[in-house]
Amino acid sequence: MNFSITLILALLSSANVSTEEKSAWYLPINVVSRQSLENVRLTAIGEFGRLRQARARVPAHLHTAIDVMRPRNNYIDEPIFPVALGVVISLCTDGPFAQIIIEHREAEETVAWTVYEHIAGVQVSIGDTVSPFNPIGRFFNHNELDKYGRQFNHLHFEVLKMKPHRLQPNAKTPLRFYQPYSLECFNQDDLEKHYHHPLEFFKSRWQASKLKVDEKTERLYQLEGN
Repeated sequence: MNFSITLILALLSSANVSTEEKSAWYLPINVVSRQSLENVRLTAIGEFGRLRQARARVPAHLHTAIDVMRPRNNYIDEPIFPVALGVVISLCTDGPFAQIIIEHREAEETVAWTVYEHIAGVQVSIGDTVSPFNPIGRFFNHNELDKYGRQFNHLHFEVLKMKPHRLQPNAKTPLRFYQPYSLECFNQDDLEKHYHHPLEFFKSRWQASKLKVDEKTERLYQLEGN
């Protein structure tokens, strides 16, 4: 039977939803296209690798994240999403530095760990498998920003190359099993050893995904031609 290429693609797409989801990466914010950097806005000092000056109990260091601005004027329930399929390995749910760490695997290989900080309304637990289409929390609301400070009106987002430090949970943070290298990158070598540039990471993943789709489409055209 000679199927048209359109029908073949439709059948392939419907049959492999879970496979596509496993290999897809998305922005952590609610914008029109979560696979485009067009609507990503960073805070004034939110660039990756920017030198952060020393302050009380914090040494000078390079910024290991991007600080992503709230995408809409929604101070009630503006969602934060995981960027890909993954498993929650650490939680800190109280205070301005509330944090979620997610481990991501592809084809049985761990490829990255992502960190979401300054996050409220946490909706996940340790060991949960998360989808990029279901929120894990939200941006701080007005009351929380009044309490903690308006400087936390963003999402601190990191992509690690190396597994974060293992921690011993305590009574204050019983679910915090890991800690990233946020205050340990003092030069460019430290930064490149431990972290991906988040924006460059997204672009590389999207490009790789596009190449896979193009290769799949080419094979189907060849199949139809035969």
